[in-house]
Amino acid sequence: MSALAPTTSGLRFASVTKEFPVRGGGTLTALSELDLDVGAGELLTVVGPSGCGKSTLLDMVAGLSTPTSGTIEVHGREIRGPGLDRGIVFQQYALLPWRTAQANVELGLEAKGVPRRRRGAIAREHLDLVGLTGFESRYPHELSGGMKQRVAIARSLAYDPEVLLMDEPFAALDAQTRESLQDELLRIWRATDKTIVFITHGIDEAVYLGQRVVVLTPRPGRIRAVVDADLPAPDGVTDLRSTPEFVALRHRVWEALHAADPADQVPDPAPAGPAAPTRTLEVAHV
Repeated sequence: MSALAPTTSGLRFASVTKEFPVRGGGTLTALSELDLDVGAGELLTVVGPSGCGKSTLLDMVAGLSTPTSGTIEVHGREIRGPGLDRGIVFQQYALLPWRTAQANVELGLEAKGVPRRRRGAIAREHLDLVGLTGFESRYPHELSGGMKQRVAIARSLAYDPEVLLMDEPFAALDAQTRESLQDELLRIWRATDKTIVFITHGIDEAVYLGQRVVVLTPRPGRIRAVVDADLPAPDGVTDLRSTPEFVALRHRVWEALHAADPADQVPDPAPAGPAAPTRTLEVAHV
């Protein structure tokens, strides 16, 4: 299904397919023929069942894996490997325990060769942006889970990537912290105008955060639907998740996610030779 909606593209997928070899000579198709434009400055959420290729998609954008066929571009440049034009926030915080919050944020700036004094100023600015003023000298073990994830977000934003990739970054947090960080992310996105691709298992999270929600099919992942879901900005008073508009959007995404379509599920090819347990030779993060 084509989803080439935005006129100014920050990120483009053109006929992207990703396959992994399996023992015995067959292949496992994780993603199939994805065509998608993510607008510059758009916050796009991606939801789908487990194993549909969501994290594989993000790995390819990050340059950690390459498409079997098709191309992915950032602002017209084909992705051929990792680069500082893309930042990643994972579910695991991935903070260095021997570095303070500020020193963790400075990591990407060091890779860019930013002078020490300037690094410190930029790191403090981004810790302020994520609400961690005064915590610059704290070590990861002195921070809560939500605070660690704020540091991870600040680190990814500090070196000014063109696209921010987020792989279920709030999944391990409690419900209240997760909702708080969702609001923080929306505030940060509006302040920075970054292009963000946010992977999630949660329908509510996808609808609450995304200007558009991409719904993937079971493996091999294809685009089943793209739902416009641009809700008003949170005002701190109205519970957007209880509004009729939110409930209706959530139902549309739920219907798309649970639609029965036999064509969506393609069996993996049987390996040649005697039957044997199938194991991938390349790690597929899905």
